[in-house]
Amino acid sequence: MGFLLVAAAVVLVADVVSKVLIVANVRLGERVHVLGHYLQITNTRNSGAAFSVGTRATVVFTAVAVVVVVVILRAAARLRSRGWAVCLGLLLGGALGNLGDRVFRAPGVFRGEVVDWLQLPHWPVFNLADSAIVVGGVVAVLLASRGIPLEGRPVPESDQPA
Repeated sequence: MGFLLVAAAVVLVADVVSKVLIVANVRLGERVHVLGHYLQITNTRNSGAAFSVGTRATVVFTAVAVVVVVVILRAAARLRSRGWAVCLGLLLGGALGNLGDRVFRAPGVFRGEVVDWLQLPHWPVFNLADSAIVVGGVVAVLLASRGIPLEGRPVPESDQPA
């Protein structure tokens, strides 16, 4: 549980702090070149999901985020795998980061727009919470493909006490 909470807290704090700094220092729509055209900071808002899909379904995405948070917290009771703990922590921190925007930002509670600000060539603008969700998803696929359960690797019968 500790690994999950630490990972979630790191993601959430980094996401919130980065969004506060962007909103305070970069005008909405402004583009700042950090590494030429390879990395730019662009202050945007997204009422939809990834790639601005479903911009009129903000309340639905808010509800989905709440469900994700609840499912992760319920699964945490079974955790015995550090890999899954970090994975779920990344997903939880990312979900909470974007959920915070949906709850506290304009245009209103549960309809708020997410602050996106990282821009790479030929890719939609995103934020640190989005990155954590993607990395957490990749880690989940890797752990599942290796057959590692939330409860950790089963102890082989030869290693179990009699």
